[in-house]
Amino acid sequence: MHGKIGLVVLSSAEKIGSRVNQILSGWRGGEDFLIPSECPRFSSGEGKCVLKESVRDRDIYILLDVCNTSLQYEMFGAPNRMSPDDHYQDLKRVIAACDGKAERLNVIMPFLYEGRQHRKTTRESLDCAVMVRELENMGVHSLITFDAHDPRIQNVAPLMAIENVSPALQFTQALLTEYENLSIDSDHMMFIAPDEGATGRVVFLASLFGVNIGMFYKRRDYTRIVNGTNPVVAHDFCGTSVEGKDVIVIDDMIASGGSILDTGRQLKEMGADRVFVFSTFGLFTSGLDKFDRAFTDGWFDRIFTTNLVYQRPELRERKWYFSVNMDRYIAALVDHANRGETFAALLKPEDKIRQMLDLYRAKE
Repeated sequence: MHGKIGLVVLSSAEKIGSRVNQILSGWRGGEDFLIPSECPRFSSGEGKCVLKESVRDRDIYILLDVCNTSLQYEMFGAPNRMSPDDHYQDLKRVIAACDGKAERLNVIMPFLYEGRQHRKTTRESLDCAVMVRELENMGVHSLITFDAHDPRIQNVAPLMAIENVSPALQFTQALLTEYENLSIDSDHMMFIAPDEGATGRVVFLASLFGVNIGMFYKRRDYTRIVNGTNPVVAHDFCGTSVEGKDVIVIDDMIASGGSILDTGRQLKEMGADRVFVFSTFGLFTSGLDKFDRAFTDGWFDRIFTTNLVYQRPELRERKWYFSVNMDRYIAALVDHANRGETFAALLKPEDKIRQMLDLYRAKE
């Protein structure tokens, strides 16, 4: 057991942080673990962090959402929307305000800051690696993230604990709870990777479900860069027939959504029955209209994403959308870490998923 838990929740994760505190409080005799804090801004846009309680000898967990686009601050009299860079800078301010007094500093960053810029392909910056090394140098003991775009980023700081957590259990629970007419066998179900990078996620769940997998290969135009990436020319499918099957597409994030929607369209054209999408982070950076049209056209049946990042109210109202709640999971991670217990069952919950599938099949 480490020191008393201290939760420092940045404004970007205020809602989920409050619920995590309530859950921990219920588990631990009603104690309040929140440490009040704020990161005010000067009129020039500069900022600072103010902690309103002592952190001395406490086991500190700093929770933030670098993808929260709903927050603004005044700069030179004009509103300025907070970007991932602003949220990350506030995280460093919190660490600096702790002033070396805490027993341990732990960062819970569900969406890994700059995780998409995880490798160099030309003369360019390697932002995610710089961030990880910076946190290590500032004295952070552990970094907890979810479904990192490339888990090999853990190799950047081998002496700092970097926990890459999978929400596979919560996705499975949501699907089995929401749909009672699934046939979980290789004749009626299939898992699909929308690109080669998602293959590991697909293989993990497909092996537990006991069904086959398929994969789309993204052919890109490497002569151009559009919005920071090489544009996709086409999606080529590799795998057995999907005709008449429920297919589950798994990816780490939905950004603009172009790839996911094109994947859904092709699967439907190949005869798939229902198309479900599991995506840890639903960013929907190009709005929701294209998803509304695709749903009306029958390209997909349901999209499941977690509440680990900010969800716009209008997203939650869409009938094609399902929000997967991760509050208790984060609370469990904090509880295990503070008690010094292993994360193994939380990081890869194979046994719980198998039990859930056995119960579902028994009902059938």
